[in-house]
Amino acid sequence: MKYIKKWTGTLFAAGLIFSMFTGTAKGADTPQTKDLSPTTAYVDVAAATLWTKPAQTRPLDAPSLSNPVDLRKWTTSMTYEDKLWLVGPLETQALYGNKVTITDQQGDWVKVAVDGQPTPRLEAGYPGWMPKSQLVYNKKFAKMKEATKPFALVKSPTTWLYKNASLKTKQIEISYNTRLPVSKVKSTSIGVVTPEGKTRYLDRKDVRVYLTDESIPTPTGEDLVNEGKKFLGLPYLWAGTSGFGFDCSGFTHTLYKAAGITIPRDSGPQSRSGTPVAKEDLQPGDLLFFAYNNGTGSVHHVGMYAGNGMMIHSPNSSTTVRIDKIEGIYAQEYAGARRYLPEN
Repeated sequence: MKYIKKWTGTLFAAGLIFSMFTGTAKGADTPQTKDLSPTTAYVDVAAATLWTKPAQTRPLDAPSLSNPVDLRKWTTSMTYEDKLWLVGPLETQALYGNKVTITDQQGDWVKVAVDGQPTPRLEAGYPGWMPKSQLVYNKKFAKMKEATKPFALVKSPTTWLYKNASLKTKQIEISYNTRLPVSKVKSTSIGVVTPEGKTRYLDRKDVRVYLTDESIPTPTGEDLVNEGKKFLGLPYLWAGTSGFGFDCSGFTHTLYKAAGITIPRDSGPQSRSGTPVAKEDLQPGDLLFFAYNNGTGSVHHVGMYAGNGMMIHSPNSSTTVRIDKIEGIYAQEYAGARRYLPEN
């Protein structure tokens, strides 16, 4: 069972759109422009962080706002209180090469909808504000992304994009679940096209190559749990959807997305989709939900059932991805489960 929905973008007047972005991105292999036409663009950093409002950032957030970004520097420089401050101001993240639809602009910031992150808030995708310098539009890349062409899917928590097939010169560290069109296949590397239209290379051991989402083998629940275990010990990041940090629903959304299955981005909508599952019928890979008022209020957390009364999850800003027994506060606030995999 694949939950896949097509999204449509909102078209703006030509004068607004063509005035948004000017200049040519440096070093492109093919002609390109920062003009985004009509409203489509692609993320040009390892993971773009989306905000609820434009330009509401702190000085310590600078590594997440540049191009390129330095997400490791950003996340490791924050104290617990610094991370807690992000709860509210941040919306989500969009990975390198992810398509977005532009819906508004204020100065150097644009509001976008992230393709492939379903939400009841907006049909076009998950909304948020980001620096426009982190977006690019290249015709070669766009054509390859929209066509039925093989793509490389990153399966390691993070990996490096290299400038050469020999994998000697690193360029950018990218995340799990990043998808880039394939241009060449070498003995130890895969040539891919970047959002700027350049050919770069990935280590073959870190990726899998597929033709479409539908060609990704349907995982078992155990497969999903094992994928999640790759991230054990990774610090929590509110709004995170990458191998640099996840929030609870970003973790479950990304594990399913990397398996070719699109589920809603947030825990509330995740709890209302899929197939309801009784507690006594839980299987690995099922999603577990937790709610206020002893499980009767609004859903505030999601984890993935790992079997034997355990779950794997990314709990909160003070912790990391971990496996916990479903007891104590988790048993008290348990609000139900949903299954997104087909029945065996």
